[in-house]
Amino acid sequence: MPAVGLKTRPREGAPPSMYADAAFIAAEVETLADEGKYVVLIAHSYGGLPATESTKGLGKEERRRKGKKGGIVALAYMTAIVPAVGVSAIGVLAGLPQESQLGLPIDDKGWMYHDSLISRSAALSFSDLPQAEGEAWVKKFVRHSAVSFTNELSHAGYKDVPVSWLLCEDDMCIPPKTQKEAIEMIERESGEKVDVTSIKAGHCPSISKPQEVIHWFSDVARKT
Repeated sequence: MPAVGLKTRPREGAPPSMYADAAFIAAEVETLADEGKYVVLIAHSYGGLPATESTKGLGKEERRRKGKKGGIVALAYMTAIVPAVGVSAIGVLAGLPQESQLGLPIDDKGWMYHDSLISRSAALSFSDLPQAEGEAWVKKFVRHSAVSFTNELSHAGYKDVPVSWLLCEDDMCIPPKTQKEAIEMIERESGEKVDVTSIKAGHCPSISKPQEVIHWFSDVARKT
């Protein structure tokens, strides 16, 4: 996504917004939908915001009413940041307990980085892995646009399509309480139940519990 830096350096120019990420996702989804394909949109962590923002006009039922084929058939959140309309990622993270606060530094060009907080980042992001292994993963993290975390959600995509959630019970970045609050908000706003699967995993289950994540992906796809 545009707000995620390159492997060797930040992108050139002003750091992209969350809305740029949403537009990027929407363009990819629309291409698939126009081919008649049905899409399960999976989002992790910060990705919950642009994924939610991106769904406008792309849900299967919404496209069907317009005589179009394909579209999004489900939003699948994997321990993600999913706020109400008018709230940003920073707005959600500010409410976390102190032990979950990371406070990433921002460089002079507006990019957040983990370089000076590798040990702390590993302890939070990979709490279910040995510290050394977690630090090795954190060292692979690229820089991320700081402004993207300040952009407020303007479209409640979770009202458009069915929602599934992989609740990671040992996540220290987005604690279970915060995840459950998001699930409750989605159910309240959409009037529909969220299909919740809980696993014993930290913030990055695709690294620490890949088989369980694959099973969840498959289960979500099977239900659509």
